[in-house]
Amino acid sequence: MPITCQSSFDTAFIKMALLRNFCAFIIVLISILSASSLELLPKNILDKAKDITKANVRIGERLATNVPMLLPSLQEVSEFGKQSLLGYPFEAVALGIHSFCSAAVASNGTEPYFEPDLSLMNYVLMTESGNFSYPLSKAQDLWESPEFLRELDTVIVVTGWLTSINDEKNDAVTELYKAYRARGGHNFIVIDTVSQLTTLYTWSSFNTNALGNALGDGLAKLINYVPVRSIHVIGHSLGAHISGAAGRRFQILTGSDLPRITGLDPANPCFNEGESLSGLSRGDASWVDIIHSNVRVLGKRDPIGDIDFYPNGLNSIQPGCFTVVCSHSRAWQYYAESVYPGNENNFVGVKCNSLSAVVDKLCNAQTAIMGYNVNLKRKGSFFLRVNSEAPYGRKNDF
Repeated sequence: MPITCQSSFDTAFIKMALLRNFCAFIIVLISILSASSLELLPKNILDKAKDITKANVRIGERLATNVPMLLPSLQEVSEFGKQSLLGYPFEAVALGIHSFCSAAVASNGTEPYFEPDLSLMNYVLMTESGNFSYPLSKAQDLWESPEFLRELDTVIVVTGWLTSINDEKNDAVTELYKAYRARGGHNFIVIDTVSQLTTLYTWSSFNTNALGNALGDGLAKLINYVPVRSIHVIGHSLGAHISGAAGRRFQILTGSDLPRITGLDPANPCFNEGESLSGLSRGDASWVDIIHSNVRVLGKRDPIGDIDFYPNGLNSIQPGCFTVVCSHSRAWQYYAESVYPGNENNFVGVKCNSLSAVVDKLCNAQTAIMGYNVNLKRKGSFFLRVNSEAPYGRKNDF
């Protein structure tokens, strides 16, 4: 039976309990963030943080179900921007974020989707002579422009929360473009989502189908100018799920598949276990390859592609990283490195159940290349070790 608050005492008691648990969580979190490295933390501090987070999540879920009048709306709770949230390097924080947004999206009392303003979004064709922007609704103008070279293969990158084309502190798009320019033979196009992704709310409830459908419409027109086999869609974080939606829309419109979608650490919060928001998965293209670099935190853990790569195994933090931001970005860094000529085969994964089993040579010898030159005939989960700084690829050093 739902709980009802019939007195000011009941309301005050619940508010006090919530505040007490929240303050305890903040105290532990501050002690965590004060440590200069993971090794300096007390042995049990992460367990305590996770326990407190779980307790707060349980309280929050009960309150959201039973006494929603005591809680701020999802929009109010999520006023924190990405810089506030993404600096936390510990899975305990992500556990709270994911549990909260999952409950909120499933709640009848919240708006399930954040609708992007597609009129503000553009295709950006990057060339040596400059960048050329075209409205998302006018894809045909791009395909017919003299800057778009139809004889070349076409790469379309869909950005995520941490991969803005205009963010000087995050050079994901620039590095990917430089890698493809070094290789040559590609039109390089970006769809930048960052103007629409400013808070946890917009990230966790972004209507990927709306933008994905718009991209799918444009791709359906593109095949009037170039062969479908020349198209490769790449998405980082939330962009991976938008890419998946584009692939599904393309299938509906054309009756055929995009040849390849690459998901770079597909976003985790609110894209799990059949919840409201649909994400990238095998079947969205003829071939779906995934690089997981921040599992269980900002990125998904479960295998969702035809082939899934786990550099550094199922660890949430990548070598050389101390934050989830760094680890979430490693996926595009690994991929960009693999695009450069001479690096195509530098990331070699072994089909196995864990990285430790690979290191101990307990798995069969089936290997697969991660990144640009991915093996299109291999399927399953592959694990590999990576270096803590560039060059990250270790070739055949398992």
